Amino acid sequence: MKLDRRDVAILEALQAEGRISKLALAERVGLSPTPCWNRLKKLEDAGIIEGYGARVDLKRIGPHTVVFVAVELADHTAARFARFEQAVKLLDEITGAWALGGGFDYLLQTVTPDIDAYQRLIDHLLEREIGVARYYSYVVTKPVKGPAAPPIALLLGG
Repeated sequence: MKLDRRDVAILEALQAEGRISKLALAERVGLSPTPCWNRLKKLEDAGIIEGYGARVDLKRIGPHTVVFVAVELADHTAARFARFEQAVKLLDEITGAWALGGGFDYLLQTVTPDIDAYQRLIDHLLEREIGVARYYSYVVTKPVKGPAAPPIALLLGG
């Protein structure tokens, strides 16, 4: 789907304020409500908008530990990668996972109540025998910049 400036404006508005009303969204992007709604529906149907959610400030909920884990697998077969990825998808404590090119095979983001719970998670991964050769833990001591909306206009050359 080719995006124009109005589509980009809709996406940027929703990234900044996901609970915006359809009327306010239409006003913000300079469209009447029906054409704005039609564009929004097309963006959803095309899978460009994957879903809607809220950003939650975890430190207001309670203590937690965020750890990034660089993982190297013992062997590099398609079956091993698939087995590892399937195991990772089943664990709620792993909140992000990326396959990497270069030195490590995966980077995982974990969120647990404390460091002991993190170690139990790692022990569980190792016990499952899913091919982890080595892992390196990086405990987050302070968030500097949180998850941000991707710069859509910049990615499209605008």
